[in-house]
Amino acid sequence: MKSFVIHMTSSAARRPNAERLCALLPNAELFEAVNGKDPEQIADVQLFPGDLYRPRYPFPLRAAEIGVFESHRRIWRKLVDEKIDRAIITEDDLRIDPCRMSEALEMLDPIATEDHYIRIPVKQRENAALTLARHNGLRLILPKVIGLQCVCQMVGRRAAERLLAVTNQIDRPVDTFLQMHWITGQPILSLQGSGNQEVAREIGGSTIQTSPPLADKLTREFKRAAYRRRLYQFPQHNAA
Repeated sequence: MKSFVIHMTSSAARRPNAERLCALLPNAELFEAVNGKDPEQIADVQLFPGDLYRPRYPFPLRAAEIGVFESHRRIWRKLVDEKIDRAIITEDDLRIDPCRMSEALEMLDPIATEDHYIRIPVKQRENAALTLARHNGLRLILPKVIGLQCVCQMVGRRAAERLLAVTNQIDRPVDTFLQMHWITGQPILSLQGSGNQEVAREIGGSTIQTSPPLADKLTREFKRAAYRRRLYQFPQHNAA
């Protein structure tokens, strides 16, 4: 199994953490992130204003979100083209507990196949539709509603192939799109209890989040809540 750490070379503050991840994860290498502000790097990306699917996504895509989506797509393409059966894909603001991650990967090894997409999230907010396995405080679940963020995941080659097939056009961030299992045809599992942490604030801040004026923030929260309510109409029921 390979590991890929998404990192933009120009992000000097994040480099030590990215290199630390490469030292700790199995067969890991840095993967150059796509700069969503560079027209040449995203020239082939077909963008739409949130209206490709229902529910409609209520916010315009930011340059950083475009770059993140395309970065993940390029790794998915690498899995398919190079016939990599499974890979750990992380972003460079992840902190892992090496012992706990080793235990998590040992648990997943006999379970995960080329068809799986398994989130190893930093936030333990998902409610289980099914619990598929337990071990020493780790719990593999099929979440009813798939959580946000793509800080860490294990992705199989056929799962990557499926996702590539439905992302030639994009209209929302990658984590939001992955919630739409009824569009992707890809069930998403979640491994709870890994001890993973997000450390963006410690290494230069988020590359995506901004601080809008209060009125704009309240408007966004209202729209986000309304969007989330619509997602609840499409829970995952099984992992087949």
